[in-house]
Amino acid sequence: MRATLLAMDTDRRNFLASALGAAPLFIPRRAWGANDRLAYGMVGAGGRGQYLNRNFQKLGAECVAVAEVYEPRIQETLKQSPNAKPYVDYHELLGQAGMDAVVVATPDHQHFPVLQAALDAKKDVYLEKPMSHSLAQSRQMIAAVRRTQQIVQIGMQRRSAPAVIKAKELVDSGILGRITLVKPMWNWNVSRALDNSPLPGKLDWKRFLGAAPDRDLEPMRFRSWRYFWDYSGGNMTDQGTHLMDVVQWFTNSGPVTSAVCYGQRAKNAGSEVPDVFCAVFEYPNLMATWTLNYCNSYENDWSIQFQGDQGTMILNDAGYRVWKEPVPKNPDPVQSMAAPIPIETHIQNFLDCVRSRKEPNAPVEVGASAVSAPHLANLAFHEARQVKLSDY
Repeated sequence: MRATLLAMDTDRRNFLASALGAAPLFIPRRAWGANDRLAYGMVGAGGRGQYLNRNFQKLGAECVAVAEVYEPRIQETLKQSPNAKPYVDYHELLGQAGMDAVVVATPDHQHFPVLQAALDAKKDVYLEKPMSHSLAQSRQMIAAVRRTQQIVQIGMQRRSAPAVIKAKELVDSGILGRITLVKPMWNWNVSRALDNSPLPGKLDWKRFLGAAPDRDLEPMRFRSWRYFWDYSGGNMTDQGTHLMDVVQWFTNSGPVTSAVCYGQRAKNAGSEVPDVFCAVFEYPNLMATWTLNYCNSYENDWSIQFQGDQGTMILNDAGYRVWKEPVPKNPDPVQSMAAPIPIETHIQNFLDCVRSRKEPNAPVEVGASAVSAPHLANLAFHEARQVKLSDY
């Protein structure tokens, strides 16, 4: 069952057909006029939530409600969306009438409960990545979504980026030959000691914790929640979800088989999670090495290098470049495309699917598959050994 639920995009339709029988996958809830504006509520209004809010509004959607446990962030969001109704409890937001969808940008540990509550309220959902906080949650979230007819898009924008889609078509054409090694990488020199000074403004700490272990407030746990295992999968699942999704999507590899991982906390004093690490993933027909260094900016930002016996592709935020074998010193690429990775096309895909009831580019099966390898690497890091997906 686990392998089915974490299968790649190519197996998703067969799974859905068997799970839902002959029933139609999506049923329209209302007729949309050409000028109708989608009304949504925002759950989680930190930096990422406010970024999504700006871009949803840029594309014509309307924020009518915002739920956030930290009062200053509610006020910041109301400056963007002055007509939105503020809430502290997202359950109250979900009871507001006239709302078509919910945009979720909470810490990772809140993704599943907020998604479940939104599904119970019959709302469509745009859910930030990483989709889940564990492999078990991934399976539960897929099952929860497929018991409904709601549209759920996971915020993995590379799935809707024209340059990435074109690069995928090139790989599918066989231009690289047999791919044996893929090297996703992320370098940023941003790591520093965590800030544990008092928080200005009112925070509902208990609501932030949710189902996480109860503890007294430490401001750095709220400010830098991604650096604590109770609330996230760390940098491994944060950035690894994006990059390992592309690795698996481009290579049609199927789920990861096993992983090992080594890491260290170099400069992020106070953190529980490494700011420098390397994970090695085993797949049936290839290997992938996923490295992150937040203490160095050489080749700054993210990149993925696909090495095949007939060519090499480098994909990054500037687009892609391809070289044919044998690769000479300082070669010019035989094919390239310069294009950034936009968020707008991914949001637009979600908005279109809310109206059409068609499947979005990054549904929950893709979200589960994308985060499966990073989750496995975190288990390997914690257990200091090679771990196999079949054991979980």
